Amino acid sequence: MNRFENTRKASIFGIAGNLFLLLIKTIVGVASHSQAMIADATNSAGDIFASLMTFIGNKIASEPSDDSHNFGHGKAEYIFSLFISISIIFVSAKLLFDSVLSLIEHKTFIFSWALVVICVITILTKLSLYIYTRKLYKKYKDLLLKSNMDDHRNDCFLTACTLVSILSSLLGIYFLDGIVGILISIWIFYTGIKIFLESYNVLMDKSINNKTKEAILELIKKYKEIQKVDSIYSTPIGYQYIITITIYLDGNMSTFNSHKIADDLEKDIEGIERYC
Repeated sequence: MNRFENTRKASIFGIAGNLFLLLIKTIVGVASHSQAMIADATNSAGDIFASLMTFIGNKIASEPSDDSHNFGHGKAEYIFSLFISISIIFVSAKLLFDSVLSLIEHKTFIFSWALVVICVITILTKLSLYIYTRKLYKKYKDLLLKSNMDDHRNDCFLTACTLVSILSSLLGIYFLDGIVGILISIWIFYTGIKIFLESYNVLMDKSINNKTKEAILELIKKYKEIQKVDSIYSTPIGYQYIITITIYLDGNMSTFNSHKIADDLEKDIEGIERYC
């Protein structure tokens, strides 16, 4: 099963899991007037959209190269990741407004053990999805998977904060509900900005990072036949890069040997770029 099939599977699991969480969080959150739980439910709605964008983006990115797209459709991953980040930022702004309003108006909510049970169910569900997508991301380095992985991880933490605010109401401390809602919105905003920048950098053809470039230069030093490196240029094509290196060899070397050195260097660089 290839990276695209695994990403598709992960997006379907994400949609199913988040739809289930959205329903139970909304029902109990509205019934108890818990701003933190409603914020958590809104976050789940955003998660469904993110998983849907992952599904669509992955489907397009998996299409092979053609006459109109010589390097394939890999950048679809980053276009749809950009959509995900914008939706996350929008949701965080709405949650921040609602949470601040609840603090100003001193809103309270009705404690229910159902709220506690839902928090526990959410944490277990999201933890399972996080472990699953993390395993896939470590294997394929797919930004769509990373976006979902980070989202699942963040939700575990945020729902734990929601649980704390709910339990604090047993002591009559209700203001934590609004504060937790604010913290959730800030965390969601941070996640959205981070994904936005990662996607933006690839779409703007940002070159390989310094760590990878240094690794390439160290590798080239092992080739005694290479006398000089003139330039290293790179451009992203989806989750991979096209890297162009200008090297100098002995002019008396045969064409066969010079091509063999270039081929060997290319294979070694593919291994370096994969892990950096």
